[in-house]
Amino acid sequence: MKGFEAGSLQLLAEALETLDGGFSGLPDRAPELTAGELVSLRAGLTAAAERLRDNYPYHHPLYVGQMLKPPHPVARAAYQLAMWLNPNNHALDGGRASSAMEKEAVAGIARMFGWETHLGHLCGGGTMANFEALWVGRESNPGKAIAASAQAHYTHSRLASVLGVPLREVAVDERGRMDSAALERTLEDGEVGTVVATLGTTGAGAVDPLAEILELRRRFDFRLHVDTAYGGYFALAGNLEPEAAAAFDRIAEADSVVVDPHKHGLQPYGCGCVLFRDPGVGRYYRHESPYTYFSSPDLHLGEISLECSRAGASAVALWTTMTVLPLERGGTFARSLESCREGALALYDALLADSRFAPLFPPELDIVVWALRAPTASEASARAERLFAAAAQHDLHLALASFPREMCAPAAPVESWDSDRLTCLRACVMKPEHREWMPEILSRLDVAGDRLAGEPPEIS
Repeated sequence: MKGFEAGSLQLLAEALETLDGGFSGLPDRAPELTAGELVSLRAGLTAAAERLRDNYPYHHPLYVGQMLKPPHPVARAAYQLAMWLNPNNHALDGGRASSAMEKEAVAGIARMFGWETHLGHLCGGGTMANFEALWVGRESNPGKAIAASAQAHYTHSRLASVLGVPLREVAVDERGRMDSAALERTLEDGEVGTVVATLGTTGAGAVDPLAEILELRRRFDFRLHVDTAYGGYFALAGNLEPEAAAAFDRIAEADSVVVDPHKHGLQPYGCGCVLFRDPGVGRYYRHESPYTYFSSPDLHLGEISLECSRAGASAVALWTTMTVLPLERGGTFARSLESCREGALALYDALLADSRFAPLFPPELDIVVWALRAPTASEASARAERLFAAAAQHDLHLALASFPREMCAPAAPVESWDSDRLTCLRACVMKPEHREWMPEILSRLDVAGDRLAGEPPEIS
């Protein structure tokens, strides 16, 4: 099968037999599909497969655009296995085994960051996870603002608005990292209750200087939330530059952390995770339910989550993946992250050696951004958009991203700045196989670039 792994389907059938054996004492209900139902299902699935062809090839190494990483085969199979039961991890009544698996998986993620004691759970993704962390921050420091960098994910400004909390945008340095001096000025009036440090911005993969932010916390009273939805698993990687590695090494000193297993954790969408260092923040979640928590005196996950119904299948998939690929430095999973970074560094080096391109800065994780050289900023942006389209015609799928002049100017991509922002090309080198595929990726980029060079300039 071209492009798609199918061998796990046989293993899924074997696992389903094992699952079925756990309910052997029940009367047989003859659930097999009739011939007519099979015909109808085949038609429906074939129609769905036809519709799904209208997609970019997210699963393929020639897709290096957005943050779309295919789930591991074991995650897909485990998720599907759980769907024969369709557990709900809101309460133990709806997901007894899957709730226990969620607690074990979340504890494993917490240990990856250095926490043996924590409060946390899975959720639909980074937006919901960050919402809960910022909500706890608001409850802990009523009336105070949230501070986040200008390159932090846009979800923080949205969530601040939903929470009715002011957001203070902190300037960044030329590599997109929070400027600690600017943060210090922001903190001086004492009106900031939560600071968001981003370890792996989604735009450029920048890692905020966590050590410097922690030093400021010694002088100013604020909660420190680390949004590492994209970058969090790089805590296991052994090939980061010293500055980035130092930031990941100190995550344990934060008050809360968000990481998305559906990014580098090899999980299907949606699977996010929020963690709190102090289990005492569970007091903010207290509520009464007259019917969902009767089956056990143990803590139900719905009692420490703003979400109610949640897919237990997400927990089953994550637990199974972590069983097969433990979160340990030097292990198979960690080495796959290192391969992603090696692929990104290879792409950066090739772009640096090509006179047509101006990479903005070396990647801190595995995102690479670069501008196209041109006389003016507006022409550089236009060239980036044309190369994006030309590459896609050669089945190489990149992404476009806009960055402020301050982040682009040090790379000197243009002679004249007639715009304060520059549209650049961006590659998320998130698949381990990208490292081996980099020669092919560069070859197709070169062909697309040559084609672009042969086109006459647009007349405005």
